[in-house]
Amino acid sequence: MKTDECRALSTEEIHTKLLKAREEMMNFRFQQASGELADYSRIRFTRRQIARLMTILKERELAETREVSNE
Repeated sequence: MKTDECRALSTEEIHTKLLKAREEMMNFRFQQASGELADYSRIRFTRRQIARLMTILKERELAETREVSNE
């Protein structure tokens, strides 16, 4: 999912996708430790997806804070 697509989602949907991505990352770590992981590039992709979602959430949080302080 690209950044523009993530920004179009609601905050609740982003939280849900973030939770799923973190669970997927945990599963990849277990698979890697047991030697079952076949596609190591998925770890990198998932890690970046988590960072992307967290960044968008932080941007929204900061925007809310600025709106409240400007009132």
